[in-house]
Amino acid sequence: MQKSIDELRKDFPILSQKVYGKPLIYLDNGATSQKPLTINSNIHRGVHFLSGEMTNAYEKARATIQKFINAKLSEEIIFTKGATDSINLVAFSFGERFVNEGDEIIVSEMEHHANIIPWQILCERKKAILKVLPITDEGELIISELGSLITSKTKLLAVAHTSNVLGTINPIKEIIEQAHKQNVPVLVDGSQAILHSKIDVIDLDADFYVFSGHKMYAPTGIGILYGKKELLNKIPPYQGGGDMVDTVSFEKTTYAELPFKFEAGTSNFVGAVALAKASEYIESIGFEFISEREHELLHYATQKMLEIKGLKIYGTSKKKSSIISFLVENIHAYDMGLMLDKMGIAVRTGSHCAQPLMKRLGIDGTIRASFSFYNTKEEIDFLIKGIERIRKMIND
Repeated sequence: MQKSIDELRKDFPILSQKVYGKPLIYLDNGATSQKPLTINSNIHRGVHFLSGEMTNAYEKARATIQKFINAKLSEEIIFTKGATDSINLVAFSFGERFVNEGDEIIVSEMEHHANIIPWQILCERKKAILKVLPITDEGELIISELGSLITSKTKLLAVAHTSNVLGTINPIKEIIEQAHKQNVPVLVDGSQAILHSKIDVIDLDADFYVFSGHKMYAPTGIGILYGKKELLNKIPPYQGGGDMVDTVSFEKTTYAELPFKFEAGTSNFVGAVALAKASEYIESIGFEFISEREHELLHYATQKMLEIKGLKIYGTSKKKSSIISFLVENIHAYDMGLMLDKMGIAVRTGSHCAQPLMKRLGIDGTIRASFSFYNTKEEIDFLIKGIERIRKMIND
């Protein structure tokens, strides 16, 4: 039987906390989701698995994540420090193996810095070229330009599944199909998608798919790189050290098989087990419930915000995740965020690590409210009242 929202909220003790004497309204889920109590207890137990028992727990966690995203093989699941680490791994290793002077990497105009800078570093190192797939004013990728953007020199396309600023849910399967027709592999940044809908990497036919634990109710410092086995086998290790070797001598070192080739050093086994428990928690709630709940909150908040004088929403794609980026006329985003914070309302302000996107939109930054299933319409009402109060105080 599905728990009620009130019952689910009890799984997240921080939601009953007060800020400046006011109930916390946490609307910064796009940055980091809160952590359920059930995961904290499992982390505590995991610390004591220090030998073979912990090894079993660690590999069981890998199999759990394999099932969570429907990967074909458990060795296609690489534990990393997070999505940023995963992207840097691919940028270095794939770049070393496949990218040469004059080759091209394509990213989109809506990418997080973590899916831009590693490719820029690769291009600088290899004297390759970074190309950009543009967006419309509504915040949708101009997919029709992808065919002409790809050339015989294009080695990889890196694109977000969901924009962390605009909330746009990109047609990833269609994008991958187009890229594959021209023999271009695709890396998908799933950081903002992994929590909101079921990900099936086989159905998507993604070559690489990355995400972070802290966006999906798990701790920081743990993430996933999924890669097709044939590709992972072709690319060299990203880092050297313990666990990623087969044999070592001063003359030559041979590397371990997948997935260990890419997991140098002491593994974050606590984070891995916690991430697996987080995925199990999400599935216990159900993606259908999560999707319906968050869509309801997004629609409710959007309609309420559109009634506020001088408020503009950035990102009006027909297919959106539960993120609203906005500005209010004559009020700086930072000032709005600071005053909302004093009311106990946690939102995110600034460029959201997407400065090229802000340049495209012609602004310095936005206020971003991002909702999880555990948020309520009452919390949205508090947000709307807070925005109105600040707007009247400054503009009227």
